[in-house]
Amino acid sequence: MPNRFGKLFSITTWGESHGPAIGVVVDGCPPLLPITAAEIQAELDRRRPGQSDITTPRKEADSVEILSGVYEGRTTGTPISMLVRNTDQRPGAYSEMKQAFRPSHADFTYQTKYGIRDPHGGGRSSARETIGRVAGGTIAKKILALSGGVELRAYITRVHDIAMPADALGDAFPSVEAIEATPVRCPHGPTAEAMIERIKAVRSQGDSVGGVIECRVRNLPVGLGAPVFDRLEADLAKAMLSLPATKGFEVGSGFDGTLLKGSEHNDLFENREGRVRTATNRSGGVQGGISNGEELVFRVAFKPTATILQSQPTVDLEGNPTDLMGKGRHDPCVVPRAVPIVESMAALVLVDHWMRHAAQNRTFNF
Repeated sequence: MPNRFGKLFSITTWGESHGPAIGVVVDGCPPLLPITAAEIQAELDRRRPGQSDITTPRKEADSVEILSGVYEGRTTGTPISMLVRNTDQRPGAYSEMKQAFRPSHADFTYQTKYGIRDPHGGGRSSARETIGRVAGGTIAKKILALSGGVELRAYITRVHDIAMPADALGDAFPSVEAIEATPVRCPHGPTAEAMIERIKAVRSQGDSVGGVIECRVRNLPVGLGAPVFDRLEADLAKAMLSLPATKGFEVGSGFDGTLLKGSEHNDLFENREGRVRTATNRSGGVQGGISNGEELVFRVAFKPTATILQSQPTVDLEGNPTDLMGKGRHDPCVVPRAVPIVESMAALVLVDHWMRHAAQNRTFNF
């Protein structure tokens, strides 16, 4: 089903940007997991609009309501249904978009595929749909943390042509405090300030920019991933490229690895502290589609926000030439608010694969 993600641990999301509410149903969650609305709210607050002067000014509290599946602070093993009501809808800002297609937006493809669309804020194609992903992903992150001490950190490494120095973090695992220190969520202070100024500059011109998010995960066990079609990096790629505005995914050395020879790129095995480890991590924690116990490292590329406050040539529903200026409230750069979404989608993939690994390899005794 197109609105369902995951096999054993799954989410089904629903709702539109300017409809009454957005929600998610989480299925397959183990019973007795301690979880509260406050924990989920904390992650939704990282994603919500209006949190700084470099994001959309739409004012939404994004207050989560848990409707089922949790009793006295613990999951019951039944479907967990969560809802967030939309309170600051302004559908009137999209009246012109009923008749004309925004350049590079999903307006044209949705209209052509279905013969009907909700033009208010993009409807189902809006990034507001990701509320359900973050709510479900928060539960997945809690499972990973309690079961294996797994930590996830996503942060911005590039906005437009401003990139964090490759050696800025060294081997250090970035802290939450460093990432959340600025609204742009780049853990390198000088780069973060330059990114913020760039976003403000393009916003003043009615324009937008994109960027890159890197995600690192540590303390993963060996064995997650199910070759050949459900390789760990393949499911991560599907998860990340299902996010609005994404245009690229790479793991480990990624495209830069093509510039190396095998003798330069290979991660040599060694015995370190009684475990088989790799001396380097150009594989990004995945070999043969299976996690190898090293730090999982991947990056996601986001394009500039399609709706900009500039007049651009386009066509109407009948294909006639016209001009359209974007209206409404939009992020000049979607990347800062996408950081918790990337973490959530990664957590959903990892919990699902952990369950599948356990089901195949730990259920039967022969």
